[in-house]
Amino acid sequence: MKIIGLIGGISWVSTADYYKLINEGINEKLGGLNFSECLIYSFNYADIKKNNENNDWDSTFNMLLKASQFLKQGGAEAIVLCANTMHFIADRLEAAIDLPIIHIATATAVEIEKQELKKVGLLGTRFTMELDFFKDKLLAKGIEAIIPKSEEDKDFIHTTIFEELGKGLVTDETKKRYLEIANQLIKDGAEGIILGCTEIPLVIKPGELSVPIFDTALIHSKAAVDFQLS
Repeated sequence: MKIIGLIGGISWVSTADYYKLINEGINEKLGGLNFSECLIYSFNYADIKKNNENNDWDSTFNMLLKASQFLKQGGAEAIVLCANTMHFIADRLEAAIDLPIIHIATATAVEIEKQELKKVGLLGTRFTMELDFFKDKLLAKGIEAIIPKSEEDKDFIHTTIFEELGKGLVTDETKKRYLEIANQLIKDGAEGIILGCTEIPLVIKPGELSVPIFDTALIHSKAAVDFQLS
């Protein structure tokens, strides 16, 4: 089994999910008492959030580079960034650390391609929705990503990710609004919905929409398992 390094704390809620999903995935494949051999470096989310709000991606990059070097020294053979937004610097980080980074958008694009979908809705932080790092990986597979048109909807998603979901908090009102936003994307032509923040599965569950959902944390975890067993 190959050793992987998880960079988490962005948020701790999704990092716990990654650890659970990856260990379950290994055990499903190998049985017995076989589980993932992995290392975890967990950040203080407040430090990352402060950098990103100030558009200081260089500081975030340096933090993730330090964490990646720590994991590499510990024996990690690939890095898993346990958050969609952090993949904005994934390609740059991969070149600097000289280890493969299992890219969440690439793994998601593969799953969408399997279902032969050409247009999907993308929900996530403003960074994930508005920057090109995620959408470009989809476009490479001939998949168009659309995002909410309303600035109010984008603000709502971005804010609740940090203020509620990232703390593990879920309210009925927030869940209802997420479903309304997703359903509007479906009306706009989305054939599937990407839960492009690892906390959004807290509010959108399988079967709650009329189109397939793509849980990026689940897809990413499966890709990590595949790497470990390759």
